[in-house]
Amino acid sequence: QVQLEESGGGLVQAGGSLRLSCAASGRTFSSYAMAWFRQAPGKEREFVAAVHWTYGNPYYADSVKGRFTISRDTAKNTVYLQMNSLKSEDTAVYYCGAGVVVGVGVRSVQVDYWGQGTQVTVSS
Repeated sequence: QVQLEESGGGLVQAGGSLRLSCAASGRTFSSYAMAWFRQAPGKEREFVAAVHWTYGNPYYADSVKGRFTISRDTAKNTVYLQMNSLKSEDTAVYYCGAGVVVGVGVRSVQVDYWGQGTQVTVSS
């Protein structure tokens, strides 16, 4: 079955960096978009970034643009989220998702598969 396994979360000071990884297995993802979402306590899950497995074309939420970079290594079946200049408001559980694009661009990804999430805590 499809598995998405996140890793790389942790505690970091404001201004620091972390790199999240999402190892994907169980199917061919060539027609899928891979995305990162996050959910802070008491808030809804929100979109962070997405990239098409085959075509690339990364897209970012305005709140992380210029600080976060999404990438994928198709040989390793892994998606990454490099997070720089972290802020306290980036504190959340980060989830990896995979799904098809239902509209224009990878932002319109409809997630079919989710990972279990990894905690990112940024101390100020």
